[in-house]
Order: sequence, then structure tokens, then C-alpha cells
Amino acid sequence: MRSVVLIFALLWTVFLGSFALAGSTARGQTEQTALVNPSTNADTVAVPPPSAKALRYYRSGNLLWFVDLAWGLAMPMLWLWTGASVRLRDFSWRVGQRWFVALAIYAALYLAISALLEFPFTYYVSYVRPHSYGLSHQGFPKWFGDALKRLGVGMLLIALLLWIPYGLMARSPRHWWIYTSLMAVPVLVSLVLVMPIWFDPLFNRFGPMHDQALEAKILALADRAGIEGGRVYEVDKGRDTSTVNAYVTGLFGTKRIVLWDTLLAKLSPDEVLCVMGHEMGHFALGHVLIGLLLSCLGNLVGLGFIHWTVTRLLRWDWLRTRTGLDRLADVATLPLLLLVGKVFVLATLPIGLAISRHQEFEADRFALEITRNNHACASTFVKLQLNNLSHPRPGPFYKLWRASHPSLGDRIDFSNTYRPWTTGDEGRYERYFRSKGVGPNDEANSDHASNGPP
Repeated sequence: MRSVVLIFALLWTVFLGSFALAGSTARGQTEQTALVNPSTNADTVAVPPPSAKALRYYRSGNLLWFVDLAWGLAMPMLWLWTGASVRLRDFSWRVGQRWFVALAIYAALYLAISALLEFPFTYYVSYVRPHSYGLSHQGFPKWFGDALKRLGVGMLLIALLLWIPYGLMARSPRHWWIYTSLMAVPVLVSLVLVMPIWFDPLFNRFGPMHDQALEAKILALADRAGIEGGRVYEVDKGRDTSTVNAYVTGLFGTKRIVLWDTLLAKLSPDEVLCVMGHEMGHFALGHVLIGLLLSCLGNLVGLGFIHWTVTRLLRWDWLRTRTGLDRLADVATLPLLLLVGKVFVLATLPIGLAISRHQEFEADRFALEITRNNHACASTFVKLQLNNLSHPRPGPFYKLWRASHPSLGDRIDFSNTYRPWTTGDEGRYERYFRSKGVGPNDEANSDHASNGPP
């Protein structure tokens, strides 16, 4: 359902929603044959105006953002104000008998019931709407099966891990949030490590690239970027969607770059290498690790805010009388914790999104510098805009509260104009590159450079 794991994440990593880990969405960048030789094509790529369908998609998306926000705030309030949370706690104790078992039952049932209540909205947003705009052709059985898998994973995680913060609340009511933040660090690292090998394969098939010649060029680009041990995977998203995407995921031994097969089908080899340059920029610049560190810091601040707020709220007689809650360590306070956590995430979201946009912008710069193919980079963003029904110049609200990436219009403009090498200046990230000048494929690259992008 609607990011079922988010409920777990809101408790453990309240700030994680604000500091979205780098590389979770599509990015197009520069190309490959320019891997060693700069393109001589100085033509600029125009930013296409949004289509009527893209405008409708953009405006309805903003409206749904508010609906989702209202529902996200109303749901925990309903759990509290109706006394449903207390009744679920009592039921869990009668069934589970022991504290740990009762806590796991409450957590799993809370997540399942919440998912059931929000199912109509989730069904419209993630199934009906994409189909109506021609962005998805996924069958209902596959969509519903994936939703059940996400729910099952979320229920398992929250049932296994919720006892840690609540056990610390009982043992250390004043400092539980500090200890929970510290214990969340290995949990976060573990999740990032195992997601590519355990979670992602539940929903799609991942395998090596079919185009081995293109894969060789990608690996050559990675070598020039100083990236060793990374892997490139192709995922079969074409059976579900017509949109295009690529992302980085994993950590240490599980780090990898994932390309949707739709992206490989719709982009030229040069444009694919632009995407790769961008994703490699995330690796080389340490954005995944930075995201983890910021998430851990934000988790500490967020849980501190939850502790400070909830302990004061529970002192109000009217709240205690209305909800039946009288102590923080009562598992029935979970909706209250999530409600306060959501308020914190909402308040800090512009900061997290601004950091994400900065990282994406610098990854774009990295891609331009390592490929030096401005035309291919810009044309990639145009294809992303057209295929994903994106608005190239969204309004200030979207930029502040929804945009994890710079606008595609700005990225196209930057791709058209950023050329420090043409004036003899060194790029910001030249020091990351292992070699300069012509590489092993210099003849082919020189031919391409003279002819310009296809």
C-alpha cells in the first residue's frame, strides 16, 4: 500500500523522508563516446512546453499531495480519538499474553488495518491514475500482489523492531530517544545493504544488461570515474510501465546502478552514458553515505522532537481522558508518535528536498564533466520530461515541498551552458577522473566527436 514501510520509517527515521537518499529517481545525463573526447556540437536543446496532458497530471498531482497530507494527519487522529488504538492494544495483550508478542501483534495489525482503510486512495493514486494517463499498463493482479508483498514486509519489520524503542521508553523514559537513534544506525545501514538483494527482487527481475557493447562502455566510464566493485543491472519494468528511470542503491558490497529496460529502449547509447555519468557521480561524491549520515542526524533530532512534544501532550488531562493514554511506553501511543513525527517531517521537508536537489545538481555537473556531451545530456532530460509527463518549469510550491530534483527545464538549461573545458578551465570534479584525453576507444570517439550527437 502507500509505502507501507513508511510507518516503520517514520518511527525509526523520522527525518529520512526529508533527506531522501540520493539517486532514488530518474536522471538523465551525458553520453559515452564523449567519454574521452568533448563533443564539438554547440547546438542548444530547447525546453519543450508541457503538453495539456502533462499540465493536468501536474495540477492533479499537487491536489493529491494535499489530500494525501490531510489523510496522513487524519488517520492517526482517528486511531486516537475513537479509542481504537487502546482497544487494539487490549486485544493484542489478550491474544499475545507476553509483552513482546503483544507488541508485535499490535504493530502488525495496526499496519494492516491502516493499509485497508487507505486502500481506496492508494488504488486510485497508484493504479487508476497512472493507467488513465497512459503511464502504466500493469495488470491488477500484479499490482495487487506487489501491494500485498510491501504490506507483508512492512508488517514483518515493524513487528520485529518496534519492541526496541518501546522497551527503551520503559527502561529510560527520559533518554530513550537518544538510545533509539543510536540503535537505528545499524538498522539503517542494514536496510540499505539488503534492500537490493532481498527486497527489490520481490517485485521485479534484475539481471545483467542485454547490450554487452553498451555495458562495456559503461564499465569503461566507471573505471574513469574511479568506481570499482559497482555493478550495472537491467530491470524488467517495461511489463509494468512506460516511464523511464535509473537509480543507485546499496552500500559497500551491494552497491549497484539499476537501469529500467524502458530507459534503455528509449534513450540512445550516448544518452544512456549520460545517465550513467550522473549515477556514478552519486557514487563518487559519496551521496549515499552522506544521505545515511544526514538521516541518522535527522533521526536523532526528530525523535528528540517527538519525545519533547509527546511527553508534554500526555500531561494534558483532556487528552489523557479522551484517548485513554497515560504513559509514553504504552504501545497504544504509536498513532500519537506517528502524528507528531509526520508534523516534524512536514516542517523540515523543504530542507531535506533542498539538500537532495543540490546533490542531484552536482551529479549532473559530474556527468557533464566526465562525458562532455552537452547535447546528449540535454536531450536526455527532454525525453525524461516527455515520457514521464513532467512539468519543466513547476511553480514555487512544487519546488519547495515536492521536488527532490532540480526542474527539468533548469537541468536542460545547465546542460546547454556548462562547458568550462571550452575556455581552458578545469571542471570542479576533474580530480576524480583517472585519465584525461583520448582513451582506448579514441578512434571511434573521435569520429563521433566530429559528427556530433546522433
